[in-house]
Amino acid sequence: MDRRNLLKAVTLAGSALAVPALVAPALADDKKATAPWIEKFAATLSAHDLTAFAALFSENYVNHQVSAAAPPPPQGKSPKQGTVAVFTARLAGIPDLKVEIEATVVSGNIAAASFVYSGTHNGPLAGVAPTGRALRFTSCDIFRVQDGLIVEHWGMGDLAGVAAQLKA
Repeated sequence: MDRRNLLKAVTLAGSALAVPALVAPALADDKKATAPWIEKFAATLSAHDLTAFAALFSENYVNHQVSAAAPPPPQGKSPKQGTVAVFTARLAGIPDLKVEIEATVVSGNIAAASFVYSGTHNGPLAGVAPTGRALRFTSCDIFRVQDGLIVEHWGMGDLAGVAAQLKA
């Protein structure tokens, strides 16, 4: 093994060993170590309080998740307005939506969370007329917070799972 490959192997091994040290304290007592902004994210959506939900985000918010689950905001709208619009539509389609925190990892002003969304499809959702079906889907999200507000987001939602449940 040449010196470069040896250095890569040692670096990767060291990184793998460091990850449990970062994660373990965050998950120490309760599998759900959390940060206030993660709890507020889930609580405001479960309460269907879009004003409080919007207040969680900085005016300079950047959403790095641009996908079918989170399309770019329409022309003239900010990323914050686009995110609020996505969740406004979600609440219209699932008026009894509940959001639970499944697990989190927190490091300083960055937190990753796995959310479970559940509710009944009683309104139009993603172009599908109400079916009355119970829906359950997940997302994994990473947030960076500054001055108590969410300034950046990276995430991935289970759109395929939602589509399958809507078509079932």
